[in-house]
Amino acid sequence: MALETINPATEKIIKSFNAISNQEVSEIIDKVNKDFLNWKNFNYSKRKHLLLKAANILRNEKNKYAKILTMEMGKPITQAIAEVEKCAWVIEYYAENTETIFKEEIIKTDASESYVRFEPIGIVLAVMPWNFPFWQVFRFAAPALMAGNAAILKHASNVPMSALAIEEIFQKAGLPENLFRTLLITSNQVEKVIENPLVKAATLTGSEYAGSMVASRSGKLLKKSVMELGGSDPFIILEDADLDLSTTVAVSARLFNNGQSCIAAKRFIVVEEIYDKFEKLFLEKMKAVVIGDPMKEETELGPIARKDLLLELHGQVVKSVEKGATILLGGNILEQKGFYYPATILTNVKKGMPAYEQEIFGPVASVIKVKDEKEAIFVANDTDFGLGASLWTEDINKAKEIIPSIEAGSVFVNGMVKSDPRLPFGGIKLSGFGRELSHYGIKEFVNIKTVWIK
Repeated sequence: MALETINPATEKIIKSFNAISNQEVSEIIDKVNKDFLNWKNFNYSKRKHLLLKAANILRNEKNKYAKILTMEMGKPITQAIAEVEKCAWVIEYYAENTETIFKEEIIKTDASESYVRFEPIGIVLAVMPWNFPFWQVFRFAAPALMAGNAAILKHASNVPMSALAIEEIFQKAGLPENLFRTLLITSNQVEKVIENPLVKAATLTGSEYAGSMVASRSGKLLKKSVMELGGSDPFIILEDADLDLSTTVAVSARLFNNGQSCIAAKRFIVVEEIYDKFEKLFLEKMKAVVIGDPMKEETELGPIARKDLLLELHGQVVKSVEKGATILLGGNILEQKGFYYPATILTNVKKGMPAYEQEIFGPVASVIKVKDEKEAIFVANDTDFGLGASLWTEDINKAKEIIPSIEAGSVFVNGMVKSDPRLPFGGIKLSGFGRELSHYGIKEFVNIKTVWIK
């Protein structure tokens, strides 16, 4: 089976790759394990030196790599450049902080000496999505490699050029040749990889279905896994919110990465007291968004990554309208080359509609009017997902009182939900389990070893 890069802005095939066989996969894993056995004995200083070289490559060649991202999945070029820079940041964070994070933790017990130490576990499989082709991988790889592990990557089938570029970056930086390897394989080959006894754990960012498959197979084999899955993040606007700021951020939070982000704001929950003002400002700002060629710096909204995803997105809008939702803006597939969908606003969104209950992975905002703060919290939690949430109010004390009531892995007050290497990232409910980033993330794939000495 061929893995193809299709430019979503032009619909043209850029490059094709043949999937490798299960036998070739097994041979690669053997090589990765040999390099792991050496790498795990490298001291933190040596690992840091090599990882920082990878960060420098990303910064120095950010335009080159950004073009690959834009070409493969259609994100605006300015956002692609920022993604590459963020990858350098996460490497630098772990290069500078891992030794401190993994400092032996002394615990007083009945022993003469007792402490906790952190040791690598081996090869970790990463199954990664297409929407942030570099960031999703580097936020896993930076801590995994600095912890002394090795990594193998099964990337999304529509971003093979990104997958190979990441492997190239680590090799150019001077890391052992097989410490990080890309596997050009299909989804139905993943199970065999998990079953390989040299593979000790798996991490996946993607859909609930893909996550359930990888997690269940890993669990059956008693292998650790971390799942970062979908989201239907609420963006809650209370009566005392700064409407000019909140509507500006609302546009960015919904349309960033062409609306294809698990932590994008998707359900805009507005109390009725200021609903009309919010809707008016939000509409004005969504109308002003520049849609077009993602390679142009002025473009704010590019194409959907694939045709099947475009059709699925439009189908969710159509079904929501059939159930009573109103299209305030957009809501149609653009008649032009490329998989373009305009900035769209749906109002009168109610329970039972796809726009209320499903993850909408594209530039479609579901605006929901509620009576008051109590109903806003209820609607925010009335979802199978629990990744992030954004809360808007000028009363910070009130916000702090509300935060414990919001069912999500993170709550951002008067700001857009985003990932940061210094903070843990992950969700609850169908949004997954485990954490990435910060000291919590790097400890997911290590042996937390207790030492007790009489």
